[in-house]
Amino acid sequence: MSKHDKILQQVLSGKSDANIRFDDLRNLLMRLGFEERTRGSHHVFRKAGVEERINLQRDGDKAKAYQVRQVRKVIRANNLGGSQ
Repeated sequence: MSKHDKILQQVLSGKSDANIRFDDLRNLLMRLGFEERTRGSHHVFRKAGVEERINLQRDGDKAKAYQVRQVRKVIRANNLGGSQ
């Protein structure tokens, strides 16, 4: 299982939202085809065909737990998680 698959599984499981590294979540979104725009501390991700915008901010080296939940919701709602 690749690191990408492990992070995707960790995000979709919802068991450790507060322990997802920001860079891992950012890289996951990039691999899922999202485009990133950075403005100050805000990293905004958009993808054609996905209505929702995802806004991430660092919390130290981690992603904020509520933003991990938002990413999970977008992945599930748009069937971006593959067979997960």
